[in-house]
Amino acid sequence: MTKNTPMPSLTLKFKDNVIGRFAIHKGKSLTIGRRKDNDIVIDNLAVSGHHAKVDAVGDAFVLVDLQSKNGSFVNEQLISTHWLKEGDVISIGKHQLVFASGEERGAAEGQTPEIDKTMIMDTSSYRSMVQKSAPIVPKPLRRRGEFSGYLSYLSGGSGRVELSGTLIKIGKDSSADIVVQGWRAGWASATISRRPDGFHLSNAGGWLKPRVNERPVAKSVLLQDLDVIVVGPVKLQVFITDTESPPA
Repeated sequence: MTKNTPMPSLTLKFKDNVIGRFAIHKGKSLTIGRRKDNDIVIDNLAVSGHHAKVDAVGDAFVLVDLQSKNGSFVNEQLISTHWLKEGDVISIGKHQLVFASGEERGAAEGQTPEIDKTMIMDTSSYRSMVQKSAPIVPKPLRRRGEFSGYLSYLSGGSGRVELSGTLIKIGKDSSADIVVQGWRAGWASATISRRPDGFHLSNAGGWLKPRVNERPVAKSVLLQDLDVIVVGPVKLQVFITDTESPPA
């Protein structure tokens, strides 16, 4: 008799009450926020419309804050991105999401109306978490072996762009892989190329210079896992994997 494999999940809680359990499927994203188009809807004015998301990357899962107004916390630490581990407690507004690497899938309930404005939280527990949190410093991870990965939109678009093939074009040209709007955008603002040591982002010229982790790219830079790329209104996060090293 074959036993069902437990599925990774997030359990949504408010105080001591369980509101719902949400399965995380491999290769998919789970969005969290106040708007009803999210996978996990949290009806609380302290929660941004699109607050955070969880991406499945191979056999690992990463939480990404989507520039929310009140921030996302894991185990009371303010984060921008965080590789989830068994039992991690995510705090979003006044709600908590508990990560489990293998729980039975539960029903998602409590879809609620959309509210347009996000209120700034001002509670003692929230201030305490902010004060205890260390500054957010992206952790670069140098990879070896066969590289693969994708770019995930943080703003200026939706979904993700696979780092497949040898060249990704970014610019105003409608044929570009990532189209950037705006008069300052060049027809080709930047490119991402696959090289033996990984993926390199190169400045292709024009008024609008690409930035990586807020630093302008004059010529070329080797991209690291969780780097943030900005080209005009487009903001993307880099996720890199290889066949030898799982995400840490």
